[in-house]
Amino acid sequence: MSTEVKVPTLGESVTEATIGEWLKQPGEAVALDEPIASLETDKVAVEVPSPVAGVMGQQVVAVGDTVNVGAVIATIEAGDGKAAAPAPAAKAEAAAPAPAATGGEDAVVTLSPAVRRLVLEHGLDPSKIKGTGKDGRLTKEDVLAAAEAAPDAAPAPAAAPAPAAAPAATGAPGRQEERVKMTRLRQTIARRLKSAQDTAAMLTTFNDVDMTAVIEARGRYKDLFEKKHGVRLGFMGFFTKAACLALKDIPAVNGRIDGDEIVYNNYMDISVAVSGPSGLVVPVIRNAESLSFAGIEKTIGDFGKRAKEGTLTMDDMTGGTFTISNGGVFGSLMSTPIINPPQSAVLGLHRIEDRPVAIDGQVVIRPMMYLALSYDHRLIDGREAVTFLKTIKEAIEDPTRLLIDL
Repeated sequence: MSTEVKVPTLGESVTEATIGEWLKQPGEAVALDEPIASLETDKVAVEVPSPVAGVMGQQVVAVGDTVNVGAVIATIEAGDGKAAAPAPAAKAEAAAPAPAATGGEDAVVTLSPAVRRLVLEHGLDPSKIKGTGKDGRLTKEDVLAAAEAAPDAAPAPAAAPAPAAAPAATGAPGRQEERVKMTRLRQTIARRLKSAQDTAAMLTTFNDVDMTAVIEARGRYKDLFEKKHGVRLGFMGFFTKAACLALKDIPAVNGRIDGDEIVYNNYMDISVAVSGPSGLVVPVIRNAESLSFAGIEKTIGDFGKRAKEGTLTMDDMTGGTFTISNGGVFGSLMSTPIINPPQSAVLGLHRIEDRPVAIDGQVVIRPMMYLALSYDHRLIDGREAVTFLKTIKEAIEDPTRLLIDL
């Protein structure tokens, strides 16, 4: 008897997804609720669990296909995995067998799209990674583990020269190009960011902040903080707290436009931009105004870990009233961050560098950071934007303000 596996409900407003990777192949034993496929949605990767225990049967669709919620993607047959299973759907890649890989680049071509992207992003040689999947296939977990073990791994070696009998390649050597279909997440990022530019009356205001007080506080308490809370004391805790303080004073920055109405939120759900294998994602710190420094740092640390693993959920990504994006971790000196709709503003943080500044008539060297606030001028006036950024500057330069609500 066959049991159909259907695309599960993917979250509010999400109606379709793309088959990113088959985690089980025809003939393999499958346990109840064991993931058999990975779907790429507009926001996150979602694993599809098996509704029953049995044997993986027919794969009705192929990797890269777009499927709607409720569509049948595979069947699970009764059995224990010893019997032969139906062949994959005709849509799966067929034709002549591929030649054996002769180098890192050739090996990449035979990988699933999700694993292939990770290999290329981390510059790894797949032939040197031990696969734990069926028949030694590489899984996403294998690649991520290899990247963790060798963070400075060199790019995969170039493919071996083609045999003499092969047709001559056209064009100059070393000028190859590769076409890879955009993931649904990357398509959504592109669409939303362009929509923000087309819809919002977006402006950016800048300020700089002296990081001396925060750096001294971290240096004084970081060991005790980590020992007590089991998490490092980072800069994001200070900026998230400062943002909550400023949002309380300037509520328009925490609001949004809905038709001809303005929605003011009496809570502060802070979206924090983190980098994942498929691109930038913005999980949300719920009710950040009520969290301690430790609570904020633990939440951000968990987001970063799960973004790298690809295990962020739809709920993690939904909502958010204000965004903080830290381009400084990549070395950015200054930028104009783009608003994350339907939010009305985003705070951009940048790298810290020693610069000469004038204090009390003296030129001194201080660790300075540029701040940028991009905002929707339809809702937020320039005075409000400048005041908001000034409030954050004052709170970071004198962290005592964070404790006494100033």
